[in-house]
Amino acid sequence: MKVTFITGNQHKVKEAQGIFQQFDIKLEHVDLGYPEIQGKLTDVACYGATYAANKLKTPVIVEDAGLFIRALEWFPGTYSSYVQSTLGNEGILKLMKNVQDRYAEFRSVVGFATPKTEPEIFLGVVGGHIVHHEKGKEGFAYDPLFKPECYDQTFGELTLEQKNEISHRRRSLERFANWYRDFTSKKD
Repeated sequence: MKVTFITGNQHKVKEAQGIFQQFDIKLEHVDLGYPEIQGKLTDVACYGATYAANKLKTPVIVEDAGLFIRALEWFPGTYSSYVQSTLGNEGILKLMKNVQDRYAEFRSVVGFATPKTEPEIFLGVVGGHIVHHEKGKEGFAYDPLFKPECYDQTFGELTLEQKNEISHRRRSLERFANWYRDFTSKKD
């Protein structure tokens, strides 16, 4: 089985390759920009997958993820990438100064589409807390700020393999992979 992953983020490609390997899904990576509409993660993933599938004339997946902080009314959410590039982790920590409720979720949505089908979506969520200062040099973006539930380390302190065991992206990609196996077997 093979699927084309549309992303410009090499970290996501590595993570997906590690996850798909156990499902015998070969990952082809294409860095094709697509318009990111504003809206819910599911809307962004559906639109991106449909756009890319029609442009490339092949089945594709896209993945959109974000950090959602309850005390900030689920900000940065769908604006996570923009906020990361403008405020960065230090900006998030400033917003969280003196905030008691530090609950947050990483959410990931995989959107799958073919040129002839409606898009399918697969959600993965991992809950945790925002720490008071950055910890760790692993991962990327908000990883040094996020300590998943039942762990004493942030995503930034975990190895890629450890993070892949519990990550939001793993959960959405595994949901997709299980579904994709059935989808491709019905086509045969």
